[in-house]
Amino acid sequence: MMIPYLSLKSITELYKDELSAAVNSVIDSGWYLQGKANELFETEYRKYIGTKYCIGCANGLDALILIFRAYKEMGILHDGDEVIVPANTYIASILAITENNLKAVLVEPNLETFQIDDSKIEQSITEKTRAILLVHLYGRCSYTDKIKNIAKKHNLLIVEDNAQAHGCLYKNQKTGSLGNAAGHSFYPGKNLGAFGDAGCVTTDDDELAECVRSLSNYGQSEKYVFKYCGKNSRLDETNAAVLSVKLKYLDKENNRRKEIARIYNDKIKNNKIKLPLIDSTDNVFHIYPVLCKEREKLQKYLLENDIHTMIHYPIAPHQQKCYADMEWYNKSYPITEKIHREELSLPLNQALTQDEIDYIIDIANKF
Repeated sequence: MMIPYLSLKSITELYKDELSAAVNSVIDSGWYLQGKANELFETEYRKYIGTKYCIGCANGLDALILIFRAYKEMGILHDGDEVIVPANTYIASILAITENNLKAVLVEPNLETFQIDDSKIEQSITEKTRAILLVHLYGRCSYTDKIKNIAKKHNLLIVEDNAQAHGCLYKNQKTGSLGNAAGHSFYPGKNLGAFGDAGCVTTDDDELAECVRSLSNYGQSEKYVFKYCGKNSRLDETNAAVLSVKLKYLDKENNRRKEIARIYNDKIKNNKIKLPLIDSTDNVFHIYPVLCKEREKLQKYLLENDIHTMIHYPIAPHQQKCYADMEWYNKSYPITEKIHREELSLPLNQALTQDEIDYIIDIANKF
């Protein structure tokens, strides 16, 4: 029995006929960009998330870049303004900040939740702080009432990186609708995944939505009339059609992910493996992250037993050479470094069989 970390083929097989029909409908339409499939998905997804607007774009990184760029065009953000961001995020979150000539301020996470530590945010706020970029890392909601109150007290924007948490809830409200705006990734391996790169922005802000839509389409305000120096970042019709099919099954699949996570937490009994916290905070388990001081040994052992795993992520952003000129480069972020040194992601997705789940548990317990 060989268990891949994630088999996109197996996931696609679950709805192959519907997906084939959706792709064929786009082919038959003869319209491949900014057509009815886009319009339909944007409508469906904004209703699902609970926002006034959804603007499709090329990928999740672009979604975040476009949000910060739009706030600059609107005169709300300016070069050199500071954005608070978790230190242990995937580098795309930070790239979106620095790409816009804004300053990323790294804040350590909580070791139990892997989310930004809301008790450490306020001490990082300066007179230049203008926003908090919340990252719902691994699928767990990072939004808290304390963060909401801090943002209100200091008049800060809250931008959500919802790349890994489609369908996650906070008090019956979806992540992606909690802040001022949110960027979403539909990379194929996400809980809601396309057949390639894809993304979107959600917001209730009329001006922001109009600006993001324009910026993503070369800066056009109308055909061949350019209000901004924009970029080409559009969601294609094929992926929009695929996402409309998959969106129908997202809640069901998230529930299955949660079920598998609970089974792992109940049945993996190995004091060398620290399991992720499951509590009242919602988590759609895009990733099931465990911590192990002997991570490389554990990963090798699992692979020898035909279980493939992933590391999310082996090198922390503050240790990446692309940021060697930043004041936080190679500084000490001990909690972040511990997570990046010990994290290992076990297979968890809606295509796993019960036999595979039982086998993963059995092998993990024998390590």
